[in-house]
Amino acid sequence: MTSSADSPASAAPALLADFLAFTLAGERPARADARGECANGVRYAWLDEGLLELTPAVRSLRSVLVSAGVHGDETAPIELLSRMVADIACGNVRLACRVGIVLGNVAAMRAGCRYVDDDLNRLFCGRYAQLPHSREAPRARALEAAAANFFAGAVDDEDAHARWHLDLHTAIRASVFERFALLPHTGAPLSRAMFEWLADARIEAVLLHTAKGNTYTHFTAETFCATACTLELGKVRPFGENDLARFSGADEAVRALVSGGSPSAGRPMPRVFTVIGQITKRSDAFELYMADDVANFTPFEKGAVLARDGDYRYVVTHDEERIVFPNRTVKPGLRAGLTVVDTTADTLAALAT
Repeated sequence: MTSSADSPASAAPALLADFLAFTLAGERPARADARGECANGVRYAWLDEGLLELTPAVRSLRSVLVSAGVHGDETAPIELLSRMVADIACGNVRLACRVGIVLGNVAAMRAGCRYVDDDLNRLFCGRYAQLPHSREAPRARALEAAAANFFAGAVDDEDAHARWHLDLHTAIRASVFERFALLPHTGAPLSRAMFEWLADARIEAVLLHTAKGNTYTHFTAETFCATACTLELGKVRPFGENDLARFSGADEAVRALVSGGSPSAGRPMPRVFTVIGQITKRSDAFELYMADDVANFTPFEKGAVLARDGDYRYVVTHDEERIVFPNRTVKPGLRAGLTVVDTTADTLAALAT
């Protein structure tokens, strides 16, 4: 199916006109409709459930993977991503690079829950192999393969930031900084281009990991040298109950990136926090000494005891540490919180070009 650049939105294929509804309904396009061309000569390819690739008419040096719904109840970014696909399909957004669209945990999206058996965003980098009976394991394997196939078609030009991965989330709890980003740890220098893009997206804070993880962005950054980040953009809400205007900064920045635009000048850089500790739940005797609704990035002073589990205690050792992702209900053996310290000045001064 094809359409010209000035065709109306209704001419877009159904899977592009509302990719979210198409995916939630469990529909699969007919063979003839799985690939085609839409406005501005953009070629589309439906790859599998929740997986789509869009290619501009003109060869591009940049490939951008954009994922949402890795946690099925984090709905606002999923809705934004589906709207962007529709706008590309009808010509309202001019595509200037290859774009991979990933709706992550489709089964959890349909059920309105975070995950079915296990947190999908802890199963990448091959960790799914340790949980062969988890219903999330096959999806983690499929999403790794989708990223590998997508980046196999990218231009081999790391200096030009040819490979990007933006993984869009919303947080379970409130945050001192409503919009923040997490950057995976690979040992490579931090990218000024990424920080400038985060500023353009109105991101208020950046969390720097200091150890390898098993998230989707850790996988793409480490395996494909992607300029990758996880974005936390607000609070979890059911489908249809999001005020998408609150996400306009990130939405506009994603659209600008895929349209070949440059970040707006003069926006303030986000504050930067570096992980210095992890609180681990070792048993069901675990106690977390803070309110269940404590906000992300809440500060604690030196000497404060944040958690206890038998002989294990987590005590604040810096003048100030902030808590991120506290969760007393995780399974034993999993992370129940991260502690971070402010490293803004040193980090921004050391950014690579």
